[in-house]
Amino acid sequence: MDPAALAASLARQPLLAVLRPRDPQRALAEVELLQSVGWRHVELAWTAPWLTQLIPILRERCPQVHLGAASVTTAEQLDQVAAAELFYAFMPVWQPELLLRARDLGITLVPGVFTPTEVHQARCHGCTIVKLFPATALGVHYWSQLRAPLGPLPICIAAGGLSPETALQWLQTGAVDAVALGQKLFGNLSLDDPALRQRLRTLVNPSSE
Repeated sequence: MDPAALAASLARQPLLAVLRPRDPQRALAEVELLQSVGWRHVELAWTAPWLTQLIPILRERCPQVHLGAASVTTAEQLDQVAAAELFYAFMPVWQPELLLRARDLGITLVPGVFTPTEVHQARCHGCTIVKLFPATALGVHYWSQLRAPLGPLPICIAAGGLSPETALQWLQTGAVDAVALGQKLFGNLSLDDPALRQRLRTLVNPSSE
């Protein structure tokens, strides 16, 4: 999945789930639930040793989900992502040396940005997609305020502290191009709770409400 393909996929559904499951069984259950409601983009925080063994199972059980890696901050992690044959990943910080390695590995690596300087540097390094992190610390109008001084901006994914309700606000107001939801996506609800399934369906298809 090259940057253009990821951008096109996000244009069709501007949602990403950032999962930090405690074990493989939980990870599989979460991804299967997301697939069942039509969710397409799932990032797995690359912090557990069992992830490489889980990826083939997820691909078989959840073929409609585009899997990527999250929280990538080292070259070793990036190599593991490549070995798992994942084609996109996200880093929460600005690390240009990892971008070069990712390109050599054929991985679309989306950097995390926070300041105008980081946004400018990402653009100068050819990044067509960035993740604004932590977005809630900056506010819903932050990204649009950068357009006048910086000019054309990359595709922006807001991440960090967003709830399902605020995520919809960011999208519906056109504040950013896509949103990523982490711990607040499932909240304290059980995976078999009908209220959770309805929450996820509302995010995937807000016009149905």
